[in-house]
This record gives sequence, C-alpha cells and structure tokens, in this order.
Amino acid sequence: MINTIIFDFGDVFINLDKQATPLALKKLGLTEWSYHIDTLNFNFEKGLIARTEFLVGLNQLVPKASPEEVLAAWNAVLLDFPLYRLEFLEKLSKKYQLYLLSNTDSIHINHFKETNGDVFYNRFYNCFEKVYFSYDLGKRKPEVEIYNYVITENNLNPEKTLFVDDNLDNIEGAKKTGLQVWYLQKGKEDVIQLFEKGIV
Repeated sequence: MINTIIFDFGDVFINLDKQATPLALKKLGLTEWSYHIDTLNFNFEKGLIARTEFLVGLNQLVPKASPEEVLAAWNAVLLDFPLYRLEFLEKLSKKYQLYLLSNTDSIHINHFKETNGDVFYNRFYNCFEKVYFSYDLGKRKPEVEIYNYVITENNLNPEKTLFVDDNLDNIEGAKKTGLQVWYLQKGKEDVIQLFEKGIV
C-alpha cells in the first residue's frame, strides 16, 4: 500500500521544451551542442559551480551574445505549469506524504518562481513534506545515492514509496533502491491519471 510519493518536476508538473535552449543558443551563434555544455550543466545542477561561473562558461561559447541573451536562452526550456496539475497535487497532499526530487539548477528555479509568482510558487511548495534539488544535494538522478539520501533522511519504506519521473534512466536508478516506480511518458500520460491508471 503506497503511502508516500516522490515526484520529479520537469515534464511531470511543469512542461518543458527540451529543444528550445539548444535552438536559442544556435541563434546566438553556437555551432553545435557539445560535451563541454553537458559538463557545465551537470556541474551546475550538482552545485559544483556557481551561477556566475556557469553563465560565463556558456557565454564563452557564444561570445557575440549578451549575458541577458544567454540567460534567456538557458531559460527557454521552461514552459507553462498548468493549474489543474497544481490543484491535483493539493488534493493528493491531503492523503499522501509527498516529496519533490528534481535535477535542476538555481537559474531555472528562480525563473519558475518569477514567472509564476509567489502565490503559485508557495502553493506548489506547500504540497510537499520536503523539496530536494540536485544543486542543493551535490548529487543527480540517476545516481543511486540521491534516492538513498531522500529515503534515509525521511525514514521511508521503499516498498510503500512511489517514485514518478519521465526519464527512464532516473526510473532505473530508483528501482535499484527498491522504490516503486511510474515511468510517466510525456505526451501519452499526465500525472493527474495517477489513480485511473491504477498506479496507487
């Protein structure tokens, strides 16, 4: 019997356009997406480098662009957060212990807050017992350590805890800890179908 749910953020609650940032950087002069950008991104998501260092590193790849243009390009991935998903989450929080576990960075979280406003932001955060971001933890999904950290810190029973994510690698990482999983397939499913699909 599931009593706890750990949710991912992007493409579970907030919609993403994962091609938007590469396209925006290309318009700013980027010739190709590289391993160097992935490394910058992963290090920033793990809190290993500061916001300034990350943005300067990105700007060096598109030297003719302004810092403001680079920042806008980086945030282009973030789309809307439908109100119906928030309302579903609020109802869910009355019946289950909820946690958020997201690979993200401080720039994207700040942009989410600024775009949606304090009221929406606080309503969302108040649904969770605790919110976990990779840049705070120094770990990223699908590293097993990040799931174990959340499980241990909150004394969760993996057999009674559901993990929801749209990334198959992250799902496989969670399985290694004994967590129950729902691989939510973007475009085919929506988080509000949790009950009708018999997930819990």
